[in-house]
Amino acid sequence: MKNEELLIQNEFDKLLKDYLNSNHRRKVERITKAFNFANQAHAGVKRRDEDPYIMHPLAVAHVVCSEMGLGSTSICSALLHDVVEDTEFEVEDIRNLFGDKIAQIVDGLTKISESGEIFGEQNSIQVENFRKLLLTMNSDIRVILIKIADRLHNMRTLGAMPSSKQYKIASETLFLYAPLAHRLGLFAIKTELEDLSFKYEHPQEYASIDEKLKATEKMRKLLFEHFAEPVRGKLDKMGFTYEMRARVKSAYSIWNKMQSKGMAFEDVYDLYAVRIIFEPLPNVDEKNLCWDIYSAITDIYRIRPDRIRDWVSRPKSNGYQALHLTVMGPDGQWIEIQIRSRRMDDIAEKGFAAHWKYKENNVEEDTELDKWLQTIAEILENPNPNALDFLDTIKMNLFSSEIFVFTPKGDIKTLPQGATALDFAYALHSDIGNKCIGAKVNHHLEPLSYRLTSGDQIEILTSHSQNPQPEWINFVKTARARTKIDWALRRIKKEDAEKGEKKVVALLKKAGIENTTSNMDRMALYFGFRKREDFFCSVEKGDALLPDNIKKLFWKKSDNILLKHVRQALGMVPKNSKENQPLPEEEKYEKPKFDKSKPYILSEEAFNRNYIIAQCCKPIPGDDAFGFINDDNTVVVHKRSCPIAIRLKSSFGERILSTKWSSHKNVSFEATLEVKGIDTLGVLNTITKIISDDFNVNIQRLLIEAKDGVFEGKIKLNVHDVEDIQRLCVTLHKIKNIKSVGRVAD
Repeated sequence: MKNEELLIQNEFDKLLKDYLNSNHRRKVERITKAFNFANQAHAGVKRRDEDPYIMHPLAVAHVVCSEMGLGSTSICSALLHDVVEDTEFEVEDIRNLFGDKIAQIVDGLTKISESGEIFGEQNSIQVENFRKLLLTMNSDIRVILIKIADRLHNMRTLGAMPSSKQYKIASETLFLYAPLAHRLGLFAIKTELEDLSFKYEHPQEYASIDEKLKATEKMRKLLFEHFAEPVRGKLDKMGFTYEMRARVKSAYSIWNKMQSKGMAFEDVYDLYAVRIIFEPLPNVDEKNLCWDIYSAITDIYRIRPDRIRDWVSRPKSNGYQALHLTVMGPDGQWIEIQIRSRRMDDIAEKGFAAHWKYKENNVEEDTELDKWLQTIAEILENPNPNALDFLDTIKMNLFSSEIFVFTPKGDIKTLPQGATALDFAYALHSDIGNKCIGAKVNHHLEPLSYRLTSGDQIEILTSHSQNPQPEWINFVKTARARTKIDWALRRIKKEDAEKGEKKVVALLKKAGIENTTSNMDRMALYFGFRKREDFFCSVEKGDALLPDNIKKLFWKKSDNILLKHVRQALGMVPKNSKENQPLPEEEKYEKPKFDKSKPYILSEEAFNRNYIIAQCCKPIPGDDAFGFINDDNTVVVHKRSCPIAIRLKSSFGERILSTKWSSHKNVSFEATLEVKGIDTLGVLNTITKIISDDFNVNIQRLLIEAKDGVFEGKIKLNVHDVEDIQRLCVTLHKIKNIKSVGRVAD
């Protein structure tokens, strides 16, 4: 016990030491009071890794203080963040002891124990927790910053959790928390969250990339020194005080590039970037100093013009400022260089926490955070009733590259890359978006779906008779536009349903039939609608044509067996009718129970699978996979990297199963290979001969296209597992003039 107390006290002393080294006002008594209260509240409780529970709030407070640069209010809130959820104390106790502000933040950080009513049937506790978090964030951004710190420490200690929990937490982190950290400018934390998620989702790939990075470290140092020597000489002569270092690309970023580009580790040329961080000079604009360093570097090395990124003149919406350029290094390799002042680097690493510090010193004003919070508030005002759609809408506003476009008067607007003319219309005003019929982009007439690029000048054309259309959802990029369209469509549908209902009620009254919910449901089902609202809308639009004599609709016989069963089940057929036969009684069966503490074995007993292959990603034995328990209690197997699977893990973590493939050598699975190379006589024949004869693999489909001496093609085939694919790729790659072979999505 003494050892535990000493361990806890040492951690608290480290926290105080870091706090006293910060620029914040000294409020040690307040932090000590919060620590003592939390320590007492969590006394005797252990985490899964057998550490005293208080070590977790201490670690979160340490991240908040040291890695985010926040002050005493945030540190106290971090120390207290689990007290209300995990002990007998309530928010009012926190308020009485520590005041309204800390109580408000702690309340925002407290999870919801039961599902609310916001998402109806599509409810998800995870989504509801996230929604509450965002609601509280609008009143105090520190809520989300502490939550990110909490998630970071949970990820750092994730090894103690069972694998099914690891997949759920890692995927949720990658889907929501890493983009959120990115959006708030917490670059270092965002990178670590991504790497940790990658480590638990794909341990073998992570280990492989990590090993290769370590193996090439010595070579990278030599390349960096060779590049840096003449640059240092030039900057020293110019009188700069600066720091120059190489930043290695993260394992997750490398893997992501390998996946998206279909390349090997050895083909990723931008494994590292050079960062130059300079101290500002008195009475000299930082922007001018950035360009002076740019000029010095381009005097030495040849620049790649298409890779210049000027985020000094126009910072990113998360506050990031830097000047990026790519040059050809002395060893024949492209090298990216990031030029920043010390202030810019501080903001890049610690995000808006650092931004506030400089804002207080009147270095610069910032409105981008306020704009983003306003957008989130608009989404939360009208949440999509479907949990996954709500998460997608939020995510759309978190993680995307940006473009800058102009109004006819020359005002600048920031939009995500891929945004359309309709996104721009909604960025101006909801009414302009709702009435938009087209746009003039650079004085040329373009449709609503036209994709904008940086520098475009847009004039929106509107019409009073226009209303939002369902297909608009498919081509907008911004969360604001999607939310406004969704809300308008729901409002229009509600109005149509009310008009349609009045027509149905009038017809029932005319026929002398009672206007009851049961009769309305019968009519809806007769026309093929499960919901009355959809039926009423169809009536209003004229798609469902009601007969003049509605009694015929109720008692008319039909040869349609499915319709008979529906009508019989609802009592729509008279008792003396021959149609009135009872439906066969539904088979009763025991739903299988799943033990989540053990991996679920994916087996093929007598060629009868105990799982379903997800068609979105089509995993095969050997793939990193997991199981998702469907509504009908069947197990659907996804790749862990599948985008749809990531959404499921982030929203319905309680349905996740860790899985293990059993032997599948008697069963075949579909896989697709992509082959690229030099178009020579007989190369196709060689490929097909090796696949069919040497490997005895059945080719299902072969698509090859050759152009200007180069060919590329996709081969769909049946294999047993990932090992088959790997051996096949290695063999095909040995063929002369084959340049790349790899597995791709179908």
